[in-house]
Amino acid sequence: MRGSDERTGSLFSYVDLEARVRRDHPLRPIREITETALAALSEDFAALYPPRLGRPSIPPERLLRAMLLQAFYGIRSERQLMERMEFDLLFRWFVGLGVDDAAWDHSSFTKNRDRLLAGEIAGKFLRAVLAQPRVKRLLSSDHFSVDGTLIEAWASLKSFRKVDGSDNDPEGPGRNAERGFHAEKRSNATHRSTTDPQARLYKKGDGQPAKLCYIGHALMENRHGLAVDGRVTQATGTAEREAALAMLDRRAGRGRVTLGADKAYDVRQFIGDLRARAVTPHIAIDGHVRKSGKPRATALDGRTTRHPGYAISQRCRKRIEEVFGWIKGSAGLAKIKLRGRAKVDAAFTLALAAYNLIRLPKLLAAPA
Repeated sequence: MRGSDERTGSLFSYVDLEARVRRDHPLRPIREITETALAALSEDFAALYPPRLGRPSIPPERLLRAMLLQAFYGIRSERQLMERMEFDLLFRWFVGLGVDDAAWDHSSFTKNRDRLLAGEIAGKFLRAVLAQPRVKRLLSSDHFSVDGTLIEAWASLKSFRKVDGSDNDPEGPGRNAERGFHAEKRSNATHRSTTDPQARLYKKGDGQPAKLCYIGHALMENRHGLAVDGRVTQATGTAEREAALAMLDRRAGRGRVTLGADKAYDVRQFIGDLRARAVTPHIAIDGHVRKSGKPRATALDGRTTRHPGYAISQRCRKRIEEVFGWIKGSAGLAKIKLRGRAKVDAAFTLALAAYNLIRLPKLLAAPA
């Protein structure tokens, strides 16, 4: 017998979200880990939202869960995220909204972002995920890798103007005046973006286009390739090495470790700084030939390269590209939609936590 296609509304709803999400759904273990990490941040949230001051806010735990979903599913904007929250039962279950609860306005993210930035919640959340005993046993405490990646800023090259304002558009009708960049010399010393003044003009290498961007840095442990630290800096030629030292200093006092990195880190001063911190430099040798025909002198020697661990680190360090590939491809951070280094840093750090979360269910389920 043919079924009826007629639609009838119902007066009451008896949908149990917990029953609608299948028991083996990958978001279940992720939500469990997330809940434990958020519970550890309860005091930090309480300090950011003083009691008896103003109206009750949207719980910051729900905001963070929603931001994680945005990274998991590559949702392009917070407006689209809240539209999805209206009809997707899985999203409502993960965030903690009931079937009949109204989704909040997308502008709530903007209003609460500065408050979460002030509490450095993204970095604390990443550390809270890694500090859980069952997660901590997966991490290597001796062998790490570091690298950086360019994150394109949310600013046009047209906004890169002279600091003194001598090349501003002439006043008149129209929003975008004509600009001729031919033979015009531009540099970070004399120019700034009017859209995002903290972004810097930078190019990855010879023959590559220069873009307004930041550099995202990640420190990865080599056992399972999980990100253990991260930060965003302005794009400069020394930013990668400076950020690597800063991330290592935050892990100081834990014994001698090894650090794998690509040939961009093969600089004598940097390797000397590593050895002063009791860090064994497993850096790829930069042996390119100079214009004079002589190969570039490397800062490494047989004290490091003769050990089998050096070759192992060179294989493991390449896995950090998987971290950057997921963050820029799936999480949508190839071109960040936020302005200002602090906001970009928080989004990048939260994306590192999201990358760890999507990998942890399989790692935790694997036999010891």
